Amino acid sequence: MQSKAKILGHPAHPILIVFPLGLLSTAVVFDIIYLVTGSPNFVTVSYWMIAAGILGGLIAAPFGLKDWMAIPPNTRAKYVGLMHGAGNVVVLLLFIGSWWLRRNIDFPGPWAFVLSFAGFALVLITGWLGGELVDRLGVGVDDDADLNAPSSLSKRLTQ
Repeated sequence: MQSKAKILGHPAHPILIVFPLGLLSTAVVFDIIYLVTGSPNFVTVSYWMIAAGILGGLIAAPFGLKDWMAIPPNTRAKYVGLMHGAGNVVVLLLFIGSWWLRRNIDFPGPWAFVLSFAGFALVLITGWLGGELVDRLGVGVDDDADLNAPSSLSKRLTQ
């Protein structure tokens, strides 16, 4: 089944999720560095990375929802997509909570870290589910794809 939301012939959702995934994951890395070093600079960097990651997640989500709505009902893909999307809503809520706890505080309390670490752990699961959707179930994959398929722009250029 092809993606219903595309950017230059490619599914939009997988393109857009790299930003929030990378930003939120790297924020956790900076949280760990802060916990090891105690340097407040890492808390500031993590705060802004979480803010940008949340915005990126909010931008990517509608494209995933549009694709999910096009999946036929009563299929494994529909269920896996539901778990993927609902899990990522929880991921965003965990990071929003972590970000909120960091506002106007130079040294966040333990709950800010607990929430970001929990969000990171959950995104490992939801990311796997997203991979299952694409790699195993073919969601968002072009129906005409094969090893010698023409460029995804070729239909657009000839029309």
